Amino acid sequence: MSGHQRSVSQAGGPEKTYFEQQREVLIGEIAMSFEHVLANINKLNRSLEAVTAVGNEFSSVEALWSQFENVMAKEPEEGNAAEAEGARQEGGEQQRQEADAEDGNAAQQTSRS
Repeated sequence: MSGHQRSVSQAGGPEKTYFEQQREVLIGEIAMSFEHVLANINKLNRSLEAVTAVGNEFSSVEALWSQFENVMAKEPEEGNAAEAEGARQEGGEQQRQEADAEDGNAAQQTSRS
């Protein structure tokens, strides 16, 4: 069983095996890598907040352009509807005039007979 026991250093503490030493080195590297990842995530978060802030500054401009777009989209439709209504009224007026003219012609022909 003496092969499984750890050797004792001169300071009185147990000496670490090669595996334990490498494990500590790797744990230290992993911890440092996590710190770098955390720092980069924080930097990314600040950048995203800045982009969002710039985007929010344009919200009033976007609302104004949207309103302009809606007004321009409605104008031709309303204009076309008014023109179509006017054409219907003109067509109806023309039909009435033609009917009146025919009635007048019929009345003249009956009075002549």
